[in-house]
Amino acid sequence: MITVPWYSLVIFAGVGFTTYFIFASFLYGAGYQPAPPRVVRRMLQLGRVGPGDEVFDLGAGTGGLLFQAVEVLGARGTGVEVEPIRYLYLLYRRRRSPARERIRILRKDLFTVDLTNATVVLAFLWPGAMRRLKEKLKRELRPGTRVVSYYHRIAGWKTVEEDASLRVFVYGIPPLEEPEGPPRRPGPIGLAPGAVPGVNPVPGEGIAVGVGKPAPR
Repeated sequence: MITVPWYSLVIFAGVGFTTYFIFASFLYGAGYQPAPPRVVRRMLQLGRVGPGDEVFDLGAGTGGLLFQAVEVLGARGTGVEVEPIRYLYLLYRRRRSPARERIRILRKDLFTVDLTNATVVLAFLWPGAMRRLKEKLKRELRPGTRVVSYYHRIAGWKTVEEDASLRVFVYGIPPLEEPEGPPRRPGPIGLAPGAVPGVNPVPGEGIAVGVGKPAPR
């Protein structure tokens, strides 16, 4: 019979738990990447979070953003987290918080949460999740609500404020949407889209650049 030292079991359990804690959220469509403290402060600053705000932290993780918004800045906050271990940890933090009456923790898919009461939405999500979230934000958020995203932009929306060095982006509701340009036809390798092989378009010489036919005179 092989005897395994007790400390080996402790190490194995610790490694297993750490691995799960970091990578389990991939099963739910997003990885676990806590925002650095300076980013947390900048997100809340640019989002103008303060007393009277109803903050929704989508994918709250271990609560860095949520508890700072409530305990330090005086907002009311809802943390949404689907991964069970982090959800239980958020409940633990809420129970110990002096501002626990202003904190709500939900274990739900963030795409099913009602956001109509939000005045600030905080998100650190992957690009695919941000694309899915865009229509929900437009549909449910009231005019004047601020959406603050870390690292990933919301495709097609213009920021109303941003910190490019820290990759913090703030959007307004209703959003300022980027105009969609016409689809571009890929040209042969080495040529601009729409160009004709063997023709070197020069402005003013009767050939419209990238079109490949005589320009009207």
